[in-house]
Amino acid sequence: MKFIQSIAATTLAMAISAPVLAASVSADLYGKVNISLQDSDGETELKSNASRIGLKGSTSLNDDLEVFYTYEFQVDPSDESGSSNLKSRNQFVGLRGAFGEVVVGRNDSILKQSQGKFDLYSDQEADIKVLWKGENRMSDSITYKSPTFNGFQLGLGYYLDEANDDAATSVSVSYGDSALKKGKYYAAIAMDNELKGYNVTRLTAGTMVGDVKLGVMLQTQENVADGSEKDGFMVSAQYKLGNFDLKGQYQTAEDDSGFTLGADRKLGKNTKLYAFYTTFNFDTAEDESYLALGLEHKF
Repeated sequence: MKFIQSIAATTLAMAISAPVLAASVSADLYGKVNISLQDSDGETELKSNASRIGLKGSTSLNDDLEVFYTYEFQVDPSDESGSSNLKSRNQFVGLRGAFGEVVVGRNDSILKQSQGKFDLYSDQEADIKVLWKGENRMSDSITYKSPTFNGFQLGLGYYLDEANDDAATSVSVSYGDSALKKGKYYAAIAMDNELKGYNVTRLTAGTMVGDVKLGVMLQTQENVADGSEKDGFMVSAQYKLGNFDLKGQYQTAEDDSGFTLGADRKLGKNTKLYAFYTTFNFDTAEDESYLALGLEHKF
């Protein structure tokens, strides 16, 4: 806590001393529409898969300091309307410099950010959050990321609980490029402490083997209230074949498991058609399966 307070005080002092006129300003409107037609046990529906719209940008305050922001909302063009059509996602402001970056507002937890791009079905039926805890977007958050040293980066998250006058933390140490675009390897270990009622430890690793992207995650989670624990793992593979991405993913949590096979067909730089089949086998609940055909466009 003292460390985070020190970082916050340092960056605030730098902001106050920065010139009033910005050297450069940028702002971008962005978003995506992702809708799938899917069947589950004979029931057919159109579903919006975390379609969203947002505004992000940055301003250079001086040669050493930059302020940046994101203001993002989830929308549902397939079903919901009115107030139900608009939900808050990441919404924050931050300062970036030689010290790293500090962000305040609503943001994905440090543990969630540490997973990189290896959950191939994020925001769809096979999202790892179906079986695992730790996929949290937190309000009242303060997060810090260090500069990268020889490929390593430290992440710290502090989350206020105003109602109970309490707080939770999330930390990570990562190495490499989580998107595997600037390097062939990525690894991270992250831990939540009493975040949303759980202690979670997650290990993520990924690499490129030829044209195949491979990802592995190991997780253990403990319910703080009753001490019950669950262990699990996830493996994913993605293979590019021309304009197609062939994808497979398998995940467990004790006796529960999920398996997904699918393919994406690129139609343009920002547009893809996709299909997938997901099946879940639960130990104490009814099994579930999904067959889907969808379209995604980013702007």
